[in-house]
Amino acid sequence: MSKDFTSINGGIIMRWGLIQLFLVVLVALFKPAIWLVVLMMLLASALATYLVVEYIQKHRVIKIKLDDHPIDPTLQIANETLPYLRRGLNEETAYKTAEIILKLSDVSAVAITDREKVLAYIGECSDHHKAGGPIITYATKQAVETGELIIIKDKKGLQCPEKNCTLQSAVIAPLICQGEVAGTVKLYQTCQGDLQPSVVKLALAVAQLLGLQMELAELDRQAQLVTKAELDALHAQINPHFLFNTLNTIITYTRTDPDTSRKLLIRLAAFFRQTLKRHGHFNTLREEIEYVNTYLILEKARFREKLKIQRNIDPDLLDYKVPVLTLQPLVENAVKHGIQPKMGPGAVQISAKLVNGEMLFVIKDNGVGIDNERLPKVLLPGFGSGNGVGLSNVNERLKSLYGEEYGLKIESETDKGTEVYVRIPLNEESHEKGGFASEIESINY
Repeated sequence: MSKDFTSINGGIIMRWGLIQLFLVVLVALFKPAIWLVVLMMLLASALATYLVVEYIQKHRVIKIKLDDHPIDPTLQIANETLPYLRRGLNEETAYKTAEIILKLSDVSAVAITDREKVLAYIGECSDHHKAGGPIITYATKQAVETGELIIIKDKKGLQCPEKNCTLQSAVIAPLICQGEVAGTVKLYQTCQGDLQPSVVKLALAVAQLLGLQMELAELDRQAQLVTKAELDALHAQINPHFLFNTLNTIITYTRTDPDTSRKLLIRLAAFFRQTLKRHGHFNTLREEIEYVNTYLILEKARFREKLKIQRNIDPDLLDYKVPVLTLQPLVENAVKHGIQPKMGPGAVQISAKLVNGEMLFVIKDNGVGIDNERLPKVLLPGFGSGNGVGLSNVNERLKSLYGEEYGLKIESETDKGTEVYVRIPLNEESHEKGGFASEIESINY
């Protein structure tokens, strides 16, 4: 670029010099008396021209054609897929993502899978490579199991049952989300043999990118679940039914036992205060038990001998942290849907113990139970709305925080009762020293 500009400068100066020399000759021939004046003017003009050319050279603007410096396709893919994958990995977002990858890359076909099935397929041979079916390629299953990049160099490795399939090679990159393989992205080509290094690098970059965007989507989902849980809790716990029932109970005691009425009013105020002062997403087990205790004192005053409470809490676990509003909704569900409809008295048992390095909570009642038709639905979002935070919300929060295997486990039998199991991993980071013994220990139900 600088050599070209220098040659342009030289051409300008040469042409300027020839023109000025021609003018000097004309002046010398026709006006010899003023040639010295003309010569001085020419020297001044030469100096001015030199300074102008030097200024232009120092302040020149270099124009670069974008076509000579193409944008990295990975960055383009990142920009265009972000709005879709922030909604999580499903058939719709996978299809949009595969479409964008195919458009911006030099491959014949693109497929995206989760751990079990093909979510999207676009490109060559789409007449027999269909989305929605299970993963059949051994190499894809291997990538899911090992989390390693797999390169297939011939048609045999693709294991396509269609004889006329023109796909010959592929690179399969695992999608890693929160340290686990969530699926794969597969780039196909119709030529056999080693894939171009650029295709392999693109597959790796795209897989890392999509995995990161999936993690962001999961973090968004967790934050939304926690926020929704807290808002639902406020609306559910400060709801007209609970408030009116408790106030009616207190009014009844004002006539027969004013002292008890005063204590219940204090408990009701404490319950609302504990609800409103919550900050963050975790409480110590001690705080959670105290919250459950306040709720049970109010319900015990209403149900009296109809409701009995039994507890077995390992005191060594009281200083460990648990997600907020984990136990109280389960206890409330046991009272409201297990004991209240039951003819005669009923009991709710609350236990917490250490099992295989995890906190195991069991909320058990001997109430009316859940029939076989309703039992599979109780953990579905929206089912049984009005039960406080709701079993489904607690279930989803536990799974999002600790993994799918940490969802609620429910066992129930009609007219015999229900047991709800909660597992929370135990680690030193969740341990908080200090505190006082839970007030629930001093309550005799």
